[in-house]
Amino acid sequence: MSREGWNLDELVDSLRECRERSPLNNRSTIKPAALPSPKVLSKVMESLMAALYPRRLGPSGPERGAVALREASIDDFVGLTLHDSLLALRDQIRLELAAQATTDDSHGLEEQQQATAITSRFAAQLPRIRTLLDADLDAAYRGDPAAQSLDEVLVCYPGVQAIIHHRFAHALHSLGAPLVARIIAEVSHSATGVDIHPGATIGASFFIDHGTGVVIGGTAVIGDRVRLYQAVTLGAKSFPLDDQGVLVKGEPRHPIVEDDVVIYAGATILGRVTIGQGAQIGGNVWLTRSIAAGTTITQAKVISETFGEGGGI
Repeated sequence: MSREGWNLDELVDSLRECRERSPLNNRSTIKPAALPSPKVLSKVMESLMAALYPRRLGPSGPERGAVALREASIDDFVGLTLHDSLLALRDQIRLELAAQATTDDSHGLEEQQQATAITSRFAAQLPRIRTLLDADLDAAYRGDPAAQSLDEVLVCYPGVQAIIHHRFAHALHSLGAPLVARIIAEVSHSATGVDIHPGATIGASFFIDHGTGVVIGGTAVIGDRVRLYQAVTLGAKSFPLDDQGVLVKGEPRHPIVEDDVVIYAGATILGRVTIGQGAQIGGNVWLTRSIAAGTTITQAKVISETFGEGGGI
């Protein structure tokens, strides 16, 4: 027993036994590896957003430790910020790849080369991502009468912050860094209350109004100019098992939402169903079937009845 009142030797022994029994040991890796860091990736995302929007999200005052950017210095700032953030991202991707490795014959060289290749392909997508984000910002501004400016939309709207993170995360997920992508998605989820799996495919001009409680599953496919309100769920209806009773992963199980669909607050849409182009789904609707283009779905009307003398119990 230590003088502080707890037995450290016994505690250390017990924790070692826990590690030895842990299912984390039932892997083919040669040795445990460090995992990507949510704190580091959060800073990487902040830097990437500053590089894409240097005038709005770059250094702009004493609180950022710098004076406002001058026109001549913007490219320098963007270049330096991208250099540092992409190096940090590459290191996080390398950690993911190293944790997945089944041998240590390459001494990390193969993982380093692969991480560099993934980061390079990701960097090449940044202009396309910026273009998509501009369309998302415009959709939010046009879609919300309370929005006073695009700047307000960019820095204040949780739904916009969620889609910014998703655009980055989805690119990384598609390029072969799913754990890094998922961490980025969960950083955003914690900050915004919007849960978008990085595997979800989302078209241009996407707008989530208010945002809180929105859930979008990993195999969901969303078209262009789609608008969601708070607490919308695009989820799975069932989870099939294989012959051994193990959950089948990777099968399409979330909705397809076509172009120009509006889904109002609290709606729940489950399974691999298709919501046709231009459809409108009312608030609190529970939907497990496909809907034709142009259809409007609302709740059943509430029946008002008066009961007396125990009636209705």
